Amino acid sequence: MAGVLDSVNQRTQLVGQNRLELLLFRLAGKQLYGINVFKVKEVLQCPPLNEIPKRNPVVRGVAHIRGGTISIMDMNLATGHGALKDIENCFVIITEYNRSTQGFLVKKVERIVNMNWEDIHPPPRGSGKANYLTAVTEVEGQLVEIIDVEKILAEVSPISEEISAGVIEDGIAERVVQKHVLIADDSTIARKQIQRVIESMGLKTTLCKDGREALDFLNGLAASGKSVTEELLLVISDIEMPEMDGYTFTAEVRATPALKDLHIILHTSLSGVFNQAMVKKVGANDFLAKFHPDDLARRVNDRVKSMCGESMLDEE
Repeated sequence: MAGVLDSVNQRTQLVGQNRLELLLFRLAGKQLYGINVFKVKEVLQCPPLNEIPKRNPVVRGVAHIRGGTISIMDMNLATGHGALKDIENCFVIITEYNRSTQGFLVKKVERIVNMNWEDIHPPPRGSGKANYLTAVTEVEGQLVEIIDVEKILAEVSPISEEISAGVIEDGIAERVVQKHVLIADDSTIARKQIQRVIESMGLKTTLCKDGREALDFLNGLAASGKSVTEELLLVISDIEMPEMDGYTFTAEVRATPALKDLHIILHTSLSGVFNQAMVKKVGANDFLAKFHPDDLARRVNDRVKSMCGESMLDEE
């Protein structure tokens, strides 16, 4: 186990070419699950937990770890199953999502595997909208389910999707009435959160579930003879996505003449200084950590003002 823990600490700064590393773990049964190592800060034996009043049932308690207090959520409970037993012999995966740190209680941590995003696929059709999967893959002949952690967090600790008064500038929608925003994210919850913010600003949206689907949509738009920059105000893309990640998607867009001038914001729950370097490397216009409606609205405001300014200069 020590080797696995050391690997987590050493590899969280991995930057690959459409690649990721998955930390594999198990819950109450034999099913194997995975979480992107980039999200993992630490893995440790479950520490003593202190109960808190009126907590969400999924939260088994709070732990004092390295000078801070962290909520520990039972991953088995969070995905609609029973509570994990014998938790003193369980493990906690400390993660960073959406600007916050939280712990997930799991039964057993296995190992880390290096994968290509092309080998990560959307959940099979028929799995239903209520499932907690964001993707699936196969490791040594065994199915690995990748859980939609953003869905869990939205249920346990909902984030306000309201934009503060005064953030949306008057007339934003009217200035770009013919354009819409393309949103690419593999998490159903994340797509809906972004969609509601954008549409509350009076703008239209198009949704794609991963980078491959988004790139196919854009290429199809260009092939139909339409100008993608005339059709789209901007693209908001997650980084972690099955089939094609956001870095590779952005690089492909920049390498395609008909698409290269699109304004792309990488909007992700991933944290770390490396993101800024990768944004520049692949040619994205901006990077925004999930999920803050005001920040997202301000980026859209800025893009609209920028486009309107360019248009006025052209007319002059």
